[in-house]
Amino acid sequence: MCITLPTKVLSLEGTNARVDIAGHEREIFIPFDNVSPGQWVLVYAGAAISVIDEKEALEILGYLGRAVNLKS
Repeated sequence: MCITLPTKVLSLEGTNARVDIAGHEREIFIPFDNVSPGQWVLVYAGAAISVIDEKEALEILGYLGRAVNLKS
């Protein structure tokens, strides 16, 4: 199963971005130019696929957290 993860953009350099994924910094590819630091994006396979607002990002993270707790 593949899922997208909400990540917060920390910094941008061209089409590369440093993001925070659950407390871990990673570099991803951002194929669009309407993103700035502090915004949230959905990431799949190392690339941003959509910009989302913080409320939606936190809601998704909450669902993922509950799913992990159900599985333990």
